[in-house]
Amino acid sequence: MNLSSHQKEQYREKGWIVLPSLLDETEVGVLNSAVKTVTEMEGPEVAREPDGSPHVVYGMHLLDDRFRMLARHPALLSASEQLLDSKIFVHQSRVNVKQVDGSIVKWHQDFGTYHRVDGLPKPIGIMIGIFLDDINACNAPVLGIPGSHKHGIVSKAFLNPDSEDFETVSKYRFDIPREKITELVAENGIEPIVGAAGSVLLMDMTVVHGSSVNITPLRRVILYLNVSTVDNRGETYERPEYYAARDFSPLIAASEDCLRAFG
Repeated sequence: MNLSSHQKEQYREKGWIVLPSLLDETEVGVLNSAVKTVTEMEGPEVAREPDGSPHVVYGMHLLDDRFRMLARHPALLSASEQLLDSKIFVHQSRVNVKQVDGSIVKWHQDFGTYHRVDGLPKPIGIMIGIFLDDINACNAPVLGIPGSHKHGIVSKAFLNPDSEDFETVSKYRFDIPREKITELVAENGIEPIVGAAGSVLLMDMTVVHGSSVNITPLRRVILYLNVSTVDNRGETYERPEYYAARDFSPLIAASEDCLRAFG
């Protein structure tokens, strides 16, 4: 697919774009089946809520061929390469299930962890979010601060061992202090990032974002592929491969029907 000049400009200025209904119903169905498979697994890759329900599954493209193929989906790959002007690799992938009354995700930047912990040198990369549900302003969408990527990495971000989910999910998340969030929001506001199932979010990995608790009965599942350019690879290996890549090979596009073949 070819991004328009308007989409590219919006990505540069705002920090993200949403491509509506990029994946069709069959493709979304294939990915939902894969979610069911990996969330039923046992192992360190699966982080759960206190009641045992799945919250995040890390390294999804390492666990299931359907997610491995998703990373090579030609539409996702083409759009990301146009924005980064480079071949890319997957630094991290994950399934995020926003359970009813489950965990919140405090304000942070993905690059904050990737740089400080994984040794990713430069803030060059995209958080690709694939919506498997209709996401609206009610069922705990991702909240983004437009233009926050222009400030670079937030130096005052910190690890918070007092977080309820510190040992399972937020152990490596550098939360951003309220005073800094207040400053950023005063400058550019906050926006909910919404879209129908099959829509795809492309967000600069330095955008400050978070999400609140889901108090609705509506499911909210997003798949994430965090990609970077092949010359911007992690230089430290503190975390296991399901958190941070060891394979920096450039992704090669598969066929248009790469996901539908599993249907």
